[in-house]
Amino acid sequence: MNIKSILLGSAAALVAVSGARAADAIVIVEPEPVEYVRVCDVYGTGFYYIPGTETCIKTSGYVRFQYNVAGSPATNLEGDDYQAGSSVRARLNFDVREETDLGTLRGYIRLQATNGIDAGDGIRMEHAYLQLGGFLAGYRDTLWSNDIGGIEDGLLTDSDLVVGDFRTNQISYTFASGGFAATLGLEDDRTGDIAPDVHGKISYTGAWGGVYLSGVYDETYNAGDINRYVEFGGTEYLAYGFPFLPEIGVDGSNDAFALKAGLLLEDLLVADSQFKIEGHYAFDPTVYAEIDGVGNAFSISSSGTGTIVNATPGAIPLVLEWAVGAGYTQGFGKLAVGVAGQYGHTFDTAFLTGFSPTAVPLYTTATGDYYSLVGNVGYDLTDNLNLLAEVQYTNVDFGSAVGEIDQTKGFVRIQRNF
Repeated sequence: MNIKSILLGSAAALVAVSGARAADAIVIVEPEPVEYVRVCDVYGTGFYYIPGTETCIKTSGYVRFQYNVAGSPATNLEGDDYQAGSSVRARLNFDVREETDLGTLRGYIRLQATNGIDAGDGIRMEHAYLQLGGFLAGYRDTLWSNDIGGIEDGLLTDSDLVVGDFRTNQISYTFASGGFAATLGLEDDRTGDIAPDVHGKISYTGAWGGVYLSGVYDETYNAGDINRYVEFGGTEYLAYGFPFLPEIGVDGSNDAFALKAGLLLEDLLVADSQFKIEGHYAFDPTVYAEIDGVGNAFSISSSGTGTIVNATPGAIPLVLEWAVGAGYTQGFGKLAVGVAGQYGHTFDTAFLTGFSPTAVPLYTTATGDYYSLVGNVGYDLTDNLNLLAEVQYTNVDFGSAVGEIDQTKGFVRIQRNF
C-alpha cells in the first residue's frame, strides 16, 4: 500500500466519524438565573425582598446638623450667662418583616451616633425589639410615652413636653381590631428586684385622629429613678441632685401610680392641620412624671436620648404631680408653623439652704407652678432636606421659699432624611 492510499483512507475515516458525531444533540449549560431585587409593597413604601427569601427589609434614617443656644441660668466657660454649641447626629433604622402562620414577624433596630457638645463619638442602640403578631419584646420608648403621637413627636415641636420620655426593656401584648387597640406591658425598672413596672393602654384611631388612656404602676421609685429623697417629720421629699443626700425610698414599698390621656385631631377645620391635647395626674412621685425644667445647650441637643436613670442629661428635672398641654400645627405646602404650651404643678420638693454648725444639711420645701411655651417654623428645601427653627420659654415658680426660675432656649437645624 502506498502513501497516497493511506492518506485517502484516513481522510475517509475522519469524515465518517465526524458525520456520526454531528447527529448527536449538543447540550449547552444554562447560567443560573439572576434574582434581582424585588419591591415588597405588603408593608408600605420603601420595603424590598431580601434576595432568595420572602423576607422584606426597609432601611431609613437621617443626617442632622443642629446649633443650640440656652439662656440663663446656663453659663459657659467664658463667663457669659448662656451656652451655645453645635451637634451632628446620624441615625440608621432597619425594619425587617415577613408573614408567618402566627402573624407578621418583625425585627426593628435603630442605631444612632451624636457628635458635639452633648456627646462623644460612638454608636448607641436606640431601639431594638421583635414583634410577632401582637407580642413585642425588646428595648424602645416606654409605653407611657409611646402613644398616638406625643406633643413633641413630629406633631409640632421637637422639644420635650412629654412626661416620662425615656426608653427601657419591655414586653407587651396588644389586641387590635379595626381602630381599637388595648395593650398590657411589663417594663424593667432596673431596681434589681423581680417586680416590673406595669402599663395598660387603650386607644382608638381613625381618619379624624385618635384618643387614648394610659395607666402605669411604678413598682419602686428610688435614687436610680428620680434624683434622691430626704425625710423629716416622717415625710419624704424630692431633693435635687446633691451627692451627700441620704437615699430614701429604696425598700420596695414606695410604689406609685399615674394616669395619662390624650386626644389628636387631624384636618379638623383646615386641611394639613393637627391639634393635640394631653394631660396626666400622678398620685405619687414617679419617673413617669418627670420632665425637663431648665437646662443648657447640652440638654437641648440630647433631648429624647435619655435612660431611666436620668431622662435628660444636663437638665434640672421636674417631677409634675399634674400637667396639661396642647399644641397646634399648620402646614402651608413646604412651610409648617407650630405652637405648643404646657402647664403643671410639681410635687413638694426639698432644696438645700445651707448647713448647721455640725455640718448637717438644712433644707426648705416648696411646690412649684410650671409652664412652658414652644414655637417653631419648618421648611422643606427639597422632599428630603428640611430646615427647622424652634424657641422655647420655660418658667418654674417655687414661691417665696425658693424663688422663680425661667429660661429661653432654642435651636436651628438642617436635616437630610432618607
